[in-house]
Amino acid sequence: MSILVVGLGVIGTTYGYLFQKAGHHVEHLVRESSTSASVSSLEVEILDGRRDPKGSLSQDQYTVHHRGHTSYDLIVVSVPQGRIAEAMAALRTGGIEGPVLLFCGFWGEREELDRLMAGRAVLLGYPVAGGRITRERLTCCVFDHVMLERRDKARFPGYEGVEALFGSCGIGLEHPHDMLEWIWLHMAINAGVGAVAAMHGDVEDTTRAAEQIMGSSRMLAQVVRAIRETSRIVASRGVDLRRYHGELLVYRLPTVVSAPLMKRMFARNLLTQRIMTLHGNTADLLFVCRTVYEQGRTNGLSAPIFYKSYEEARSKAARHDQHLPGMGHERKETT
Repeated sequence: MSILVVGLGVIGTTYGYLFQKAGHHVEHLVRESSTSASVSSLEVEILDGRRDPKGSLSQDQYTVHHRGHTSYDLIVVSVPQGRIAEAMAALRTGGIEGPVLLFCGFWGEREELDRLMAGRAVLLGYPVAGGRITRERLTCCVFDHVMLERRDKARFPGYEGVEALFGSCGIGLEHPHDMLEWIWLHMAINAGVGAVAAMHGDVEDTTRAAEQIMGSSRMLAQVVRAIRETSRIVASRGVDLRRYHGELLVYRLPTVVSAPLMKRMFARNLLTQRIMTLHGNTADLLFVCRTVYEQGRTNGLSAPIFYKSYEEARSKAARHDQHLPGMGHERKETT
């Protein structure tokens, strides 16, 4: 399969590496002005959960092929929500054709998504991986499955090819009732976790903040309460949360039960620990929190724990930026 990954970000590069290892041809579309424009290879350290649920650690090298064609079997777009329009514009400007796997968060309605795609075939999915890229080194972890839009709901002629692509990498597929609603709910859960972690921890040291919250039953109890609130914000958009019982079960248990369960899970599951501690993009985390926060305020939802957590995290981030040379009073929350 011929695959184009937009950018050289963590998620697209992690799966690009897996696709390349499985024998597919992978290229990256990188802006000429980007610091990654000259990158030709990356050292890879991967905690791989595809065959070992505890994760097996390995080192490897990833050859980065930059875009050399104008037509692909699949284009993987995995960028922060605020940059989806920019990514699609880059494809149009470059005259690049091919169906899109939108592999990231998207808070908009289906109509907005259709406008962004401008007639291009799109399949919604969500990765189950994480990591960071520093200089020319990718440190990542990957689970044994990804989330993918159901075949009967997808308007995507190459669906079987995407199934085969992930199957060739040893990655299974899970299909929620509605992929777009599931993405909203996942973003809301991330917002609850991120806001509480940022309020209690250092907004510029996300690794330490994640470690702190994973080891504290008191903080995890606050996370559970915040997620109950953010999930109600999703429900206010017309989503029937009963269809996502499995995703929300742990957060519906009494906090005296759910918080210790979560703490034990983090302590025992190295993959989950790593995916929490490796997500180091503060601006992206705050952008997700802000998106859910603004929706809740607009819809008139009561969410005191989440609102207070986000407002304190936002103020803390703004104070930090004020002390950096050349920074103004406003923090840019998109990346």
